[in-house]
Amino acid sequence: MTSRRTKMRILAGATVLGSVSTLAAPVSVAAGSHGERVQGGAVVSVEQAADLTAEEVAGELRGKIDSSQVRYGVTAYRVSYRTTDSAGAPTTASQLVVLPKNGARHLSTVSWLHGTTVYRKDVASENPKSNDRLAALLFAATGRAVSAPDYVGLGSGEGFHPYGDPRATVAASVDGLRAARTVAHRNGRDLKRKVQVSGFSQGGPATMLVGRALQQEGADRYFRLGALAPVSGPFNLSAFEAAAADDKIAKSGLYLAYFATAWNKMYGLYASPADVFRSPYDRKVESLFDGYHTPAQIAGELTAVSKDLFTEDFLNKVRKPDGALNDKLRPLDNTCDWRPNVPVEIFHGRGDKDVAFSHATYCADQLTRNGAARRLTDVGNYDHNGSVRQALPRIVRFFDESTKTD
Repeated sequence: MTSRRTKMRILAGATVLGSVSTLAAPVSVAAGSHGERVQGGAVVSVEQAADLTAEEVAGELRGKIDSSQVRYGVTAYRVSYRTTDSAGAPTTASQLVVLPKNGARHLSTVSWLHGTTVYRKDVASENPKSNDRLAALLFAATGRAVSAPDYVGLGSGEGFHPYGDPRATVAASVDGLRAARTVAHRNGRDLKRKVQVSGFSQGGPATMLVGRALQQEGADRYFRLGALAPVSGPFNLSAFEAAAADDKIAKSGLYLAYFATAWNKMYGLYASPADVFRSPYDRKVESLFDGYHTPAQIAGELTAVSKDLFTEDFLNKVRKPDGALNDKLRPLDNTCDWRPNVPVEIFHGRGDKDVAFSHATYCADQLTRNGAARRLTDVGNYDHNGSVRQALPRIVRFFDESTKTD
Protein backbone atom coordinates (compact mmCIF):
# COMPACT_ATOMS: atom_id res chain seq x y z
CA MET A 1 0.00 0.00 0.00
CA THR A 2 1.51 3.37 -1.01
CA SER A 3 0.42 6.58 0.65
CA ARG A 4 0.06 9.87 -1.24
CA ARG A 5 2.95 12.25 -0.60
CA THR A 6 3.45 15.83 -1.62
CA LYS A 7 6.53 16.44 -3.69
CA MET A 8 8.82 19.17 -2.45
CA ARG A 9 12.21 20.50 -3.38
CA ILE A 10 15.00 20.62 -0.84
CA LEU A 11 15.32 24.34 -1.43
CA ALA A 12 11.77 25.00 -0.28
CA GLY A 13 12.14 23.32 3.10
CA ALA A 14 8.88 24.80 4.31
CA THR A 15 7.18 21.63 5.49
CA VAL A 16 7.39 21.02 9.22
CA LEU A 17 8.45 17.39 9.59
CA GLY A 18 8.16 14.93 12.45
CA SER A 19 9.99 15.05 15.75
CA VAL A 20 12.50 12.39 16.78
CA SER A 21 9.98 10.50 18.90
CA THR A 22 7.36 10.55 16.16
CA LEU A 23 9.81 9.24 13.60
CA ALA A 24 11.12 6.49 15.81
CA ALA A 25 7.89 5.13 17.28
CA PRO A 26 6.82 1.82 15.73
CA VAL A 27 3.22 1.22 14.76
CA SER A 28 2.38 -2.20 16.13
CA VAL A 29 -1.24 -2.23 15.00
CA ALA A 30 -2.28 -0.74 11.67
CA ALA A 31 -5.44 -0.62 9.61
CA GLY A 32 -5.41 -2.93 6.60
CA SER A 33 -6.78 -2.28 3.12
CA HIS A 34 -10.25 -3.54 4.09
CA GLY A 35 -10.39 -1.82 7.45
CA GLU A 36 -9.23 -4.85 9.45
CA ARG A 37 -6.77 -4.56 12.31
CA VAL A 38 -3.40 -6.09 11.49
CA GLN A 39 -1.13 -6.93 14.43
CA GLY A 40 2.48 -5.91 13.91
CA GLY A 41 4.66 -9.01 14.09
CA ALA A 42 1.93 -11.42 13.05
CA VAL A 43 3.55 -14.31 11.18
CA VAL A 44 2.51 -14.71 7.54
CA SER A 45 4.71 -17.65 6.56
CA VAL A 46 7.62 -19.76 7.81
CA GLU A 47 9.95 -22.01 5.87
CA GLN A 48 13.14 -23.71 6.94
CA ALA A 49 16.21 -22.08 5.42
CA ALA A 50 18.97 -24.19 6.97
CA ASP A 51 19.58 -27.00 9.45
CA LEU A 52 23.23 -27.25 10.47
CA THR A 53 25.33 -29.13 12.97
CA ALA A 54 27.88 -27.24 15.06
CA GLU A 55 30.59 -28.55 12.74
CA GLU A 56 28.71 -27.27 9.71
CA VAL A 57 28.25 -23.83 11.30
CA ALA A 58 31.98 -23.68 12.00
CA GLY A 59 32.59 -24.65 8.39
CA GLU A 60 30.42 -21.79 7.14
CA LEU A 61 32.37 -19.33 9.29
CA ARG A 62 35.83 -20.71 8.58
CA GLY A 63 38.17 -18.24 6.93
CA LYS A 64 35.72 -15.38 7.51
CA ILE A 65 34.76 -15.14 11.20
CA ASP A 66 36.43 -16.77 14.20
CA SER A 67 34.40 -19.93 14.89
CA SER A 68 35.96 -20.89 18.24
CA GLN A 69 32.80 -19.89 20.14
CA VAL A 70 30.51 -22.20 18.17
CA ARG A 71 28.94 -24.72 20.55
CA TYR A 72 25.65 -25.83 19.00
CA GLY A 73 24.00 -26.69 15.75
CA VAL A 74 21.24 -24.36 14.54
CA THR A 75 17.98 -24.33 12.63
CA ALA A 76 17.22 -21.25 10.55
CA TYR A 77 13.83 -20.13 9.30
CA ARG A 78 12.83 -17.65 6.61
CA VAL A 79 9.89 -15.76 8.13
CA SER A 80 7.45 -13.31 6.58
CA TYR A 81 5.55 -11.08 9.01
CA ARG A 82 3.34 -8.02 9.29
CA THR A 83 4.82 -4.60 9.93
CA THR A 84 4.49 -1.00 8.74
CA ASP A 85 6.37 1.15 6.24
CA SER A 86 7.84 4.65 6.47
CA ALA A 87 4.35 6.17 6.17
CA GLY A 88 2.92 3.90 8.87
CA ALA A 89 0.92 1.88 6.32
CA PRO A 90 0.67 -1.91 6.74
CA THR A 91 3.06 -4.06 4.75
CA THR A 92 4.97 -7.34 5.05
CA ALA A 93 8.66 -7.84 5.74
CA SER A 94 10.93 -10.84 5.96
CA GLN A 95 13.68 -11.96 8.29
CA LEU A 96 15.88 -14.86 9.28
CA VAL A 97 15.07 -16.43 12.64
CA VAL A 98 17.72 -18.83 13.95
CA LEU A 99 17.32 -21.13 16.95
CA PRO A 100 20.12 -23.11 18.62
CA LYS A 101 19.87 -26.88 18.91
CA ASN A 102 20.89 -26.84 22.57
CA GLY A 103 17.78 -28.26 24.23
CA ALA A 104 17.13 -25.08 26.26
CA ARG A 105 13.51 -24.01 26.55
CA HIS A 106 14.19 -20.37 27.52
CA LEU A 107 16.53 -18.56 25.15
CA SER A 108 18.38 -15.27 25.28
CA THR A 109 17.64 -13.19 22.20
CA VAL A 110 19.76 -11.18 19.78
CA SER A 111 18.36 -8.71 17.27
CA TRP A 112 20.92 -8.39 14.45
CA LEU A 113 20.44 -5.32 12.22
CA HIS A 114 22.19 -5.31 8.86
CA GLY A 115 24.07 -2.65 6.93
CA THR A 116 23.43 -0.86 3.64
CA THR A 117 21.95 -3.30 1.11
CA VAL A 118 20.84 -2.31 -2.40
CA TYR A 119 19.98 -5.76 -3.79
CA ARG A 120 17.00 -7.25 -2.01
CA LYS A 121 18.42 -10.78 -2.09
CA ASP A 122 21.65 -9.79 -0.28
CA VAL A 123 20.09 -10.23 3.16
CA ALA A 124 20.29 -12.87 5.86
CA SER A 125 17.05 -14.59 4.88
CA GLU A 126 18.11 -15.00 1.24
CA ASN A 127 21.90 -15.04 0.89
CA PRO A 128 23.60 -17.87 2.82
CA LYS A 129 27.04 -16.37 2.15
CA SER A 130 26.28 -12.86 3.40
CA ASN A 131 27.94 -11.46 6.51
CA ASP A 132 24.46 -11.11 8.00
CA ARG A 133 23.65 -14.81 7.58
CA LEU A 134 27.03 -15.66 9.13
CA ALA A 135 26.43 -13.26 12.03
CA ALA A 136 23.05 -14.84 12.75
CA LEU A 137 24.56 -18.34 12.63
CA LEU A 138 27.34 -17.35 15.01
CA PHE A 139 25.02 -15.83 17.61
CA ALA A 140 22.66 -18.82 17.46
CA ALA A 141 25.52 -21.31 17.67
CA THR A 142 26.46 -19.75 21.02
CA GLY A 143 23.03 -20.64 22.39
CA ARG A 144 20.93 -17.59 21.51
CA ALA A 145 17.81 -17.09 19.45
CA VAL A 146 18.37 -14.59 16.65
CA SER A 147 16.01 -12.23 14.85
CA ALA A 148 17.74 -10.80 11.76
CA PRO A 149 15.19 -8.57 10.00
CA ASP A 150 15.68 -7.71 6.35
CA TYR A 151 13.89 -4.37 6.98
CA VAL A 152 11.03 -3.15 4.81
CA GLY A 153 11.43 -3.57 1.04
CA LEU A 154 14.27 -6.11 1.12
CA GLY A 155 14.23 -9.90 1.14
CA SER A 156 10.73 -11.00 0.16
CA GLY A 157 9.11 -7.91 1.68
CA GLU A 158 6.78 -5.64 -0.22
CA GLY A 159 7.58 -2.24 -1.74
CA PHE A 160 10.86 -0.31 -1.75
CA HIS A 161 13.42 -0.07 1.02
CA PRO A 162 13.04 3.22 2.98
CA TYR A 163 16.79 3.52 3.48
CA GLY A 164 17.55 4.70 7.00
CA ASP A 165 14.02 5.83 7.85
CA PRO A 166 13.73 5.65 11.68
CA ARG A 167 10.05 4.78 11.80
CA ALA A 168 10.23 1.86 9.38
CA THR A 169 13.53 0.64 10.85
CA VAL A 170 12.16 0.40 14.38
CA ALA A 171 8.84 -1.08 13.28
CA ALA A 172 10.43 -3.85 11.20
CA SER A 173 12.92 -4.67 13.96
CA VAL A 174 10.48 -4.74 16.88
CA ASP A 175 7.82 -6.54 14.84
CA GLY A 176 10.56 -8.97 13.80
CA LEU A 177 11.18 -9.76 17.46
CA ARG A 178 7.49 -10.45 17.95
CA ALA A 179 7.44 -12.75 14.94
CA ALA A 180 10.57 -14.53 16.19
CA ARG A 181 8.87 -15.16 19.52
CA THR A 182 5.95 -16.77 17.70
CA VAL A 183 8.32 -19.01 15.73
CA ALA A 184 10.08 -20.00 18.95
CA HIS A 185 6.73 -20.84 20.60
CA ARG A 186 5.83 -23.07 17.68
CA ASN A 187 9.06 -24.94 18.35
CA GLY A 188 8.31 -25.34 22.06
CA ARG A 189 10.76 -22.57 23.04
CA ASP A 190 10.38 -19.19 24.70
CA LEU A 191 12.42 -16.01 24.31
CA LYS A 192 13.63 -14.19 27.38
CA ARG A 193 12.46 -10.62 27.76
CA LYS A 194 15.84 -8.88 27.54
CA VAL A 195 17.09 -8.38 23.99
CA GLN A 196 20.71 -7.88 23.06
CA VAL A 197 20.77 -5.57 20.02
CA SER A 198 23.64 -5.29 17.57
CA GLY A 199 24.03 -4.07 14.02
CA PHE A 200 26.56 -3.05 11.40
CA SER A 201 26.93 0.13 9.32
CA GLN A 202 23.33 1.27 8.65
CA GLY A 203 22.53 -1.18 11.44
CA GLY A 204 24.67 0.83 13.90
CA PRO A 205 22.25 3.78 14.17
CA ALA A 206 19.42 1.24 13.85
CA THR A 207 20.77 -0.50 16.95
CA MET A 208 20.55 2.72 18.92
CA LEU A 209 17.09 3.56 17.57
CA VAL A 210 15.71 0.13 18.44
CA GLY A 211 17.36 0.24 21.85
CA ARG A 212 15.82 3.61 22.64
CA ALA A 213 12.42 2.42 21.43
CA LEU A 214 12.56 -0.63 23.71
CA GLN A 215 13.86 1.27 26.76
CA GLN A 216 12.15 4.65 26.56
CA GLU A 217 9.21 4.44 24.21
CA GLY A 218 7.39 1.27 25.23
CA ALA A 219 7.85 -0.25 21.78
CA ASP A 220 6.78 -3.68 23.01
CA ARG A 221 4.83 -4.94 26.01
CA TYR A 222 7.07 -7.96 26.47
CA PHE A 223 10.61 -7.28 25.26
CA ARG A 224 13.06 -5.15 27.22
CA LEU A 225 16.53 -3.87 26.33
CA GLY A 226 19.47 -6.00 27.52
CA ALA A 227 22.62 -4.65 25.83
CA LEU A 228 23.76 -2.60 22.81
CA ALA A 229 26.67 -3.31 20.46
CA PRO A 230 26.68 -1.13 17.32
CA VAL A 231 29.42 -1.68 14.73
CA SER A 232 30.92 0.86 12.28
CA GLY A 233 27.81 3.00 12.10
CA PRO A 234 27.39 6.47 10.51
CA PHE A 235 26.11 8.06 13.72
CA ASN A 236 26.37 11.59 12.34
CA LEU A 237 24.49 11.14 9.07
CA SER A 238 24.72 14.81 8.10
CA ALA A 239 28.51 14.61 8.28
CA PHE A 240 28.55 11.27 6.45
CA GLU A 241 26.49 12.58 3.53
CA ALA A 242 28.53 15.81 3.42
CA ALA A 243 31.71 13.71 3.24
CA ALA A 244 30.14 11.70 0.41
CA ALA A 245 29.32 14.96 -1.40
CA ASP A 246 33.00 15.91 -1.14
CA ASP A 247 34.21 12.43 -2.26
CA LYS A 248 35.96 11.86 1.05
CA ILE A 249 34.72 8.31 1.57
CA ALA A 250 34.91 5.12 -0.49
CA LYS A 251 32.14 4.72 -3.08
CA SER A 252 30.91 8.25 -2.30
CA GLY A 253 28.65 8.62 -5.31
CA LEU A 254 26.95 5.26 -4.88
CA TYR A 255 26.15 5.82 -1.20
CA LEU A 256 24.81 9.28 -1.97
CA ALA A 257 22.77 8.08 -4.96
CA TYR A 258 21.06 5.42 -2.83
CA PHE A 259 20.36 8.03 -0.17
CA ALA A 260 18.96 10.54 -2.68
CA THR A 261 16.68 8.14 -4.56
CA ALA A 262 15.31 6.45 -1.42
CA TRP A 263 14.73 9.68 0.46
CA ASN A 264 13.04 11.18 -2.59
CA LYS A 265 10.51 8.33 -2.51
CA MET A 266 9.87 8.91 1.18
CA TYR A 267 10.14 12.66 1.54
CA GLY A 268 10.12 14.23 -1.91
CA LEU A 269 13.63 15.65 -2.20
CA TYR A 270 13.42 16.67 -5.86
CA ALA A 271 10.91 17.17 -8.65
CA SER A 272 13.00 15.59 -11.41
CA PRO A 273 16.15 13.41 -11.43
CA ALA A 274 17.78 16.10 -13.59
CA ASP A 275 17.61 18.43 -10.57
CA VAL A 276 20.06 16.14 -8.77
CA PHE A 277 21.92 13.94 -11.26
CA ARG A 278 24.06 14.95 -14.20
CA SER A 279 23.35 13.63 -17.69
CA PRO A 280 23.34 10.79 -18.68
CA TYR A 281 22.93 9.38 -15.17
CA ASP A 282 19.67 11.24 -14.54
CA ARG A 283 17.92 8.96 -17.05
CA LYS A 284 18.80 5.68 -15.35
CA VAL A 285 19.80 6.16 -11.73
CA GLU A 286 16.34 5.70 -10.20
CA SER A 287 15.71 2.45 -12.08
CA LEU A 288 19.04 1.05 -10.86
CA PHE A 289 18.09 1.48 -7.19
CA ASP A 290 14.93 -0.61 -7.45
CA GLY A 291 16.13 -3.45 -5.22
CA TYR A 292 16.63 -5.80 -8.16
CA HIS A 293 20.08 -4.67 -9.29
CA THR A 294 23.24 -5.94 -7.63
CA PRO A 295 26.00 -3.62 -6.39
CA ALA A 296 28.16 -4.75 -9.31
CA GLN A 297 25.43 -3.90 -11.82
CA ILE A 298 24.93 -0.46 -10.30
CA ALA A 299 28.67 0.24 -10.18
CA GLY A 300 28.90 -0.78 -13.82
CA GLU A 301 26.37 1.88 -14.82
CA LEU A 302 27.22 4.78 -12.50
CA THR A 303 30.38 6.62 -11.57
CA ALA A 304 31.28 6.36 -7.88
CA VAL A 305 32.58 9.96 -7.92
CA SER A 306 30.00 12.37 -6.53
CA LYS A 307 31.25 15.43 -8.39
CA ASP A 308 30.70 13.60 -11.69
CA LEU A 309 27.38 12.05 -10.74
CA PHE A 310 25.51 14.95 -9.09
CA THR A 311 24.76 18.54 -9.91
CA GLU A 312 26.76 21.07 -7.92
CA ASP A 313 23.53 22.60 -6.65
CA PHE A 314 22.48 19.32 -5.05
CA LEU A 315 25.94 18.69 -3.59
CA ASN A 316 25.84 22.13 -1.95
CA LYS A 317 22.47 21.29 -0.39
CA VAL A 318 23.91 18.09 1.04
CA ARG A 319 26.99 19.91 2.36
CA LYS A 320 24.85 22.50 4.15
CA PRO A 321 21.36 21.00 4.57
CA ASP A 322 18.50 23.19 5.65
CA GLY A 323 14.72 23.09 5.71
CA ALA A 324 13.08 19.73 5.11
CA LEU A 325 16.32 17.86 4.47
CA ASN A 326 17.87 19.13 7.69
CA ASP A 327 14.72 18.20 9.63
CA LYS A 328 14.91 14.63 8.39
CA LEU A 329 18.65 14.28 8.94
CA ARG A 330 18.58 15.56 12.52
CA PRO A 331 17.12 12.41 14.13
CA LEU A 332 19.84 10.34 12.47
CA ASP A 333 22.53 12.65 13.87
CA ASN A 334 21.25 11.94 17.38
CA THR A 335 20.62 8.20 17.62
CA CYS A 336 23.19 8.05 20.48
CA ASP A 337 21.89 11.15 22.25
CA TRP A 338 20.21 9.40 25.19
CA ARG A 339 21.09 7.37 28.27
CA PRO A 340 20.86 3.58 27.91
CA ASN A 341 20.52 1.85 31.27
CA VAL A 342 22.24 -1.26 29.89
CA PRO A 343 25.85 -2.09 28.91
CA VAL A 344 26.94 -0.45 25.64
CA GLU A 345 30.03 -1.24 23.57
CA ILE A 346 30.72 0.52 20.28
CA PHE A 347 32.93 -1.31 17.77
CA HIS A 348 34.76 0.23 14.81
CA GLY A 349 37.89 -0.33 12.73
CA ARG A 350 40.44 2.46 12.27
CA GLY A 351 41.05 1.26 8.70
CA ASP A 352 37.43 1.85 7.65
CA LYS A 353 37.34 4.02 4.50
CA ASP A 354 33.54 3.93 4.14
CA VAL A 355 32.53 5.18 7.59
CA ALA A 356 35.22 7.14 9.42
CA PHE A 357 36.22 6.14 12.96
CA SER A 358 35.14 9.63 14.07
CA HIS A 359 31.53 8.43 13.92
CA ALA A 360 32.25 6.00 16.75
CA THR A 361 33.75 8.73 18.91
CA TYR A 362 30.81 11.00 18.04
CA CYS A 363 28.39 8.35 19.36
CA ALA A 364 30.54 7.70 22.42
CA ASP A 365 30.65 11.42 23.23
CA GLN A 366 26.87 11.75 23.01
CA LEU A 367 26.42 8.80 25.34
CA THR A 368 28.96 10.23 27.79
CA ARG A 369 27.20 13.62 27.88
CA ASN A 370 24.04 11.76 28.87
CA GLY A 371 25.81 9.94 31.69
CA ALA A 372 25.75 6.53 30.01
CA ALA A 373 28.34 3.87 30.74
CA ARG A 374 29.92 2.78 27.47
CA ARG A 375 33.05 1.28 25.94
CA LEU A 376 34.62 2.04 22.57
CA THR A 377 36.64 -0.74 20.94
CA ASP A 378 38.92 -0.30 17.94
CA VAL A 379 38.96 -3.71 16.23
CA GLY A 380 42.07 -2.83 14.24
CA ASN A 381 43.21 -1.64 10.85
CA TYR A 382 40.39 -3.28 8.90
CA ASP A 383 38.16 -1.96 6.13
CA HIS A 384 34.41 -1.57 6.50
CA ASN A 385 33.35 -5.18 5.91
CA GLY A 386 36.44 -6.50 7.62
CA SER A 387 35.59 -4.54 10.77
CA VAL A 388 32.31 -6.38 11.33
CA ARG A 389 33.94 -9.77 10.90
CA GLN A 390 36.50 -8.80 13.52
CA ALA A 391 33.84 -7.35 15.83
CA LEU A 392 31.41 -10.29 15.88
CA PRO A 393 33.40 -12.64 18.18
CA ARG A 394 34.04 -9.70 20.50
CA ILE A 395 30.31 -8.95 20.57
CA VAL A 396 29.58 -12.52 21.64
CA ARG A 397 31.98 -12.11 24.55
CA PHE A 398 30.48 -8.72 25.41
CA PHE A 399 26.95 -10.19 25.40
CA ASP A 400 28.14 -13.07 27.59
CA GLU A 401 29.63 -10.54 29.99
CA SER A 402 26.53 -8.33 30.05
CA THR A 403 24.26 -11.33 30.71
CA LYS A 404 26.24 -12.14 33.86
CA THR A 405 25.36 -8.73 35.28
CA ASP A 406 21.58 -9.23 34.86
